Amino acid sequence: MEQQTISIQTQGRATINITREVEQIVQGADISQGLCHVFVHHTSASLIITENADTDVRRDLESYIARLVVDGDPNYRHDQEGPDDMAAHIRSVLTQSEITLPIRAGRLALGTWQGLFLWEHRYSPHRRKITITVSGA
Repeated sequence: MEQQTISIQTQGRATINITREVEQIVQGADISQGLCHVFVHHTSASLIITENADTDVRRDLESYIARLVVDGDPNYRHDQEGPDDMAAHIRSVLTQSEITLPIRAGRLALGTWQGLFLWEHRYSPHRRKITITVSGA
């Protein structure tokens, strides 16, 4: 079993493709078959698997969730860090803080158009900690 924690610097609200970083850890683990568990250590960022070819997919996801979870909604009580504070927490609850991926032939077994993304839900830049655990044979 291999476990590493990486740090990703975000520039504010966006999706950041982390497939390459996770794939490098999987390949370094020298495991042919198994599982890769990815966990983000934050309550205002999340992980998603989505299309990695057309950036409009991620723009449309952002547009959709912005309508679903409105920044600065007057019904939010938690707004200590600004109008995106509670919205960021809701976004992360509606998405995922962890993802488990299969490993086949020593690589992530993602579909052709799939990528693994860190989704930053805050407007300001943050350094996000992600732990990757690889297990198998």
